[in-house]
Amino acid sequence: MSIRIIIPARLSYEHVWEPKAIGDSEPKYSASLIIPKSDTKTIEEIEQAIQKAIDEGVAKKFEGKRPKDAVLKLPLRDGDLERDEDAAYADSMFLNASSKDAPGIVDRRAKPIMDRSEVYSGCYVNVSISLYPFNFQGKKGIAAGLGNIQKVKDGEPLGGHTIMAEDEFSVLDDGDDDRGGFDSDDADDLLG
Repeated sequence: MSIRIIIPARLSYEHVWEPKAIGDSEPKYSASLIIPKSDTKTIEEIEQAIQKAIDEGVAKKFEGKRPKDAVLKLPLRDGDLERDEDAAYADSMFLNASSKDAPGIVDRRAKPIMDRSEVYSGCYVNVSISLYPFNFQGKKGIAAGLGNIQKVKDGEPLGGHTIMAEDEFSVLDDGDDDRGGFDSDDADDLLG
């Protein structure tokens, strides 16, 4: 009972390699998926899938009637309104998707990616999501389940992406000692 679609997006707040718990909740794999407002085709596809999920919800989760828009929680949100302090979300829509199960992660040739540094917040991906209705503790809406991920291209890393050690340091000669080339007096001066 879900509508599965594949959309292009930019990853943000990604936890696709290791699940993360929020508060006391069960750990989940998750990502925020950013879609530029100029990509009207993708936004329309998401909106149509949400409508189909609402229709399923009316039949199976919402007691036969559509909840009022004011109480219906929908996954597609406006970055200019909800994330106005984050430049990555400017002029964009976004949705948060999560899953208890790890996503399959592949490259452009659909080959599994093993190097975790290849998929990060800021890269561009195709991602499968499942949109499904929920009715839990009086809250009704449509949730987005995280499916599989295909990396399409690199992008500017978003907050927290670290520089790879092999890019930051040069090769040391065998004659260099473990103090990075400092003699003991220099090291004592630096350490105070």
